[in-house]
Amino acid sequence: MPCPPGPWLAGSVAAILIAICAGAAVARDGRAVAALYPRDGRRDLTGSDMRRYPGAGALYCRRSDGIPQKAAAAWLIGDPSIVMLNAHNFRNRQMEKTREVADCFFQIAGRNYDFLPDSLRLGTEPTARALHITDDWAILRLATPAEGVAAQPLPEPPSLAVGPTDLSVVMVSPAGHENYRGPSSLESCRIRQIDPPSEDGIRRARHDCNDGYGGSGSGLFDEAGRLIAMQSASLSMNSRRDFDVDFHYGSALLLEGGLLKAIQSLTQAGRRD
Repeated sequence: MPCPPGPWLAGSVAAILIAICAGAAVARDGRAVAALYPRDGRRDLTGSDMRRYPGAGALYCRRSDGIPQKAAAAWLIGDPSIVMLNAHNFRNRQMEKTREVADCFFQIAGRNYDFLPDSLRLGTEPTARALHITDDWAILRLATPAEGVAAQPLPEPPSLAVGPTDLSVVMVSPAGHENYRGPSSLESCRIRQIDPPSEDGIRRARHDCNDGYGGSGSGLFDEAGRLIAMQSASLSMNSRRDFDVDFHYGSALLLEGGLLKAIQSLTQAGRRD
């Protein structure tokens, strides 16, 4: 299902973004695709990367013909049965349902796990009519806990000031990108600006990490290896232009506010069960 361009609002700032919607990857039909920026330092994930950045998995969803297709990155986080990913895997920007949870599954370390269909928790308010960058998160619970793999530890609220910044990060993309040759990737890049908090006390980070269709849910890690943000959308896909804080940038939501509280609450509930 293609995902046409349109406005995404974050706080009082409007930007025309192309959402990297799950299932919306451009077909590998020989068409030339390029990175977002002239510099492209992405490389394949290795075994040591997976140990340094645990919990990295992928969302797979069945097409109308029943064939599973890799849709986006997803993270086992805080608990072996909790998965964090983007809300736009299941809702479009007008909050219309685009797929059922029962049509999807989580893959990590080569094993597939079904979700509890009624466990979907979205970052939007129940009456929301639009999906924004900073509420573009969802949490699902697995029907059975993942075995033999470690989850991402509970995140700590990132101590980042609002405004221009220059923070070195690593984008980890366990589901890869359509404009990258490998099935997964890692790249060192930088967060350039932190926007004021908007939905549920969550802030947007504007960054210069190369992204591509299928890269939704990629994790941004600081130099200490802590997961601090989750990719949501990027501006002007496949353009290979220099970063511009107003017109050409990637958008990730920081793991704080309502998202962090939801992860903490579900993790604590799982320990009591």
